[in-house]
Amino acid sequence: MKVIKMKHVYVLAMVVVLVGTTVAADSATNTCSHTCGGQEIPYPFGIDDNNTSSECFLGRRLIPLTCNESKIYAGDMEVLNIDIFNAQIEASFYVSKYCGVHNYNKPRLNSGSYIISSKENKFITVGINSFGYFNSYRGGENKYSTGCLTRSFGLPRLIDNETCSGIGCCQVDIPPKMWNISIEAYNFNQNSSLYCSYAFVVKNGSYTFSTNHLSPKGFRYEELPVVLDWTIGEENCSTASSKKNGVNYGCKNNSHCDDKDTYFGYRCHCNQGFEGNPYHPNGCTDINECEKDLLHDCKTKAYCNNTDGKYNCFCPKGYSGNGTKEVGCQLDDENANSIVLLIVLGVGITFILLFLGTFSYLMYHKRKFIKMKEKFFEQNGGLILKQKLSTREDSSSQTRQDSSTQSAKIFTQDQLNKATKNFDENLIIGKGGFGTVFKGLLDDKRIVAIKKSKIIDRSQIDQFINEVVVLSQINHRNVVKLLGCCLETEVPLLVYEFVTNGTLSGFIHTQSNKVNNETWKTRLKIAAEVAEALSYLHSYASIPIIHRDVKSDNILLDRTNTAKVSDFGASRLVPLDQTEIATMVQGTIGYLDPEYMQTSQLTEKSDVYSFGVVLVELLTGEKPFCFGRPEERRSLAMHFLSCLKNDNVFEVIQDGLWNEENKQEIKEVAVLAAKCLRLRGEERPSMKEVAMELEGMRLMNKHSWINDDSNVEESRFLLHESSSSFYEPGDSITHGDIGYDSLKDHVLIALDDGR
Repeated sequence: MKVIKMKHVYVLAMVVVLVGTTVAADSATNTCSHTCGGQEIPYPFGIDDNNTSSECFLGRRLIPLTCNESKIYAGDMEVLNIDIFNAQIEASFYVSKYCGVHNYNKPRLNSGSYIISSKENKFITVGINSFGYFNSYRGGENKYSTGCLTRSFGLPRLIDNETCSGIGCCQVDIPPKMWNISIEAYNFNQNSSLYCSYAFVVKNGSYTFSTNHLSPKGFRYEELPVVLDWTIGEENCSTASSKKNGVNYGCKNNSHCDDKDTYFGYRCHCNQGFEGNPYHPNGCTDINECEKDLLHDCKTKAYCNNTDGKYNCFCPKGYSGNGTKEVGCQLDDENANSIVLLIVLGVGITFILLFLGTFSYLMYHKRKFIKMKEKFFEQNGGLILKQKLSTREDSSSQTRQDSSTQSAKIFTQDQLNKATKNFDENLIIGKGGFGTVFKGLLDDKRIVAIKKSKIIDRSQIDQFINEVVVLSQINHRNVVKLLGCCLETEVPLLVYEFVTNGTLSGFIHTQSNKVNNETWKTRLKIAAEVAEALSYLHSYASIPIIHRDVKSDNILLDRTNTAKVSDFGASRLVPLDQTEIATMVQGTIGYLDPEYMQTSQLTEKSDVYSFGVVLVELLTGEKPFCFGRPEERRSLAMHFLSCLKNDNVFEVIQDGLWNEENKQEIKEVAVLAAKCLRLRGEERPSMKEVAMELEGMRLMNKHSWINDDSNVEESRFLLHESSSSFYEPGDSITHGDIGYDSLKDHVLIALDDGR
């Protein structure tokens, strides 16, 4: 007995009696379900929950929908999507399968309202030696069939994978207006179950052929998506619209009927200028074209007037034209003059307000800036400094002191901004740990060095002012002169004389190939001048001053190679009967007093040690410390003392610096340097003694007759007499009412690199 397995899908057309518009409107929104599994179901479709199908959907031939486990069904077909505007639904439809006479099916779709979309679907047959039929009715009772076949003798070796090219897979277009369809798949070898045949209608792009589909277990599709066109009723637009006042016309307010692509029934579309659902009882709603620039051609949104289904462009009062983008609006002549006048007045008033606002803003900030300068001036001790300078001037006038000793000048911020071109970076001549030094030109054409410090301890303002007053009174030819200060900035600015010829360090270390006897004379002169300056600071200033950072980088030279001691960045005023206790290590490696490293005590003898290193630097032309030298020679001072002890000091004296004429003199300077470098400070000579000895050597060098044995005693007498009076009349410091530095506190006044 032959068993034939067939699967039919019957979707029965249901006759729906439409009720009045008012009833339909209510049922469409209130009594029927319009969602299933989160998917919207738009009217004219609906779910008949209460078996009142006539109230839930529209149309005599439309199929009522059901919701089953979050899926929408039309009969036995699962509905995947509903498109109101194109009048289409997407549903799953069965595949016809033939695997022998005992295993096949023949799906059908019997419904007049659903037509297979000829534009959105293809008919496809898959298999070896297979053919498929697509049967339908097109117009009346005229049956129509189409299909395709794919046949080969033996399994083709060159089947195009993923391409339905006609071998193993063939496809054809579907004619329009096909309804009440059935699909059949067959195989030329009807009794073979080795290969199966498949035929189906499928949405364009929803199926991709694979050679695996040629085997019975490779093709796993039972259903595939298909697109169906649907219509309302059986009448055409002419007949249906003649009954538009009746209860069964589907196109509602602001919509129109369309039946040009249908065999029976019609579809509805919103009229131009309207949007929404044309089947809904409320009909289509007006589109506000004025809100969307792409929907109107008015010049601007303001020139657009929305009407029911339309819009029009206009020009405002006082303008002529049609308001469109092409023509626009033109100002009437009568109003043009008024507009011009208003524009001129508006611009004028705006300019005046802008000017007044800018002026007020500038004046506000100017006053704020002035107040800020006054605040800084007071915080930085400006009032105290003014009082001390005034007291000193009164004292000087009463005692008729030498007018060549000038008091410190208080500069304004504007003066120093002008002198440095607002502290132009191109005028920077030095940077250090305490700040930056700028070159400046004052109004009186003097070139100065202006020190812009980084920080100052405001708790030590009184001590800072005392140092400014004292140091400004130092008028020694071998000490960089402090000319004054500016206290109107957050951190005070210090102004010094400008020294033009660089540092002693640069002078020494750029002469390696130019050293001769004259070079030694210059170096001896510089050494004597530096010693004289330090001796003056230690012994002859009204308040003793310790430099604390004596080194060749802090000794400047002018155009005549006259030495000037600078960079008092670590100096402190020391009371006559006290020795300051330092709170932090200060100085430069190679120059630093080893005793200071042990005791943390700074005395005049610390400067003596550092000066001894400078003497060795002048003798050897070497830097005081260098990691590039062998370990035993890294410290120049230690290596120098070792050579002197072993009586081979001339091994370290710079080549070309000595000859037979000055050999003894150089050796005497070397011995003096060794005295300065003694480990114990109490065993070192004072700077006064060092200065006297160097000055004596200079005089003997200058007057060679002094070396005559007959004049030895006389020369000693002359040297003794002159030693206490080798300061020239121009070297002075005024004794005044000036406070002393604290024993514990440090005033970070920096006479840094006065170049």
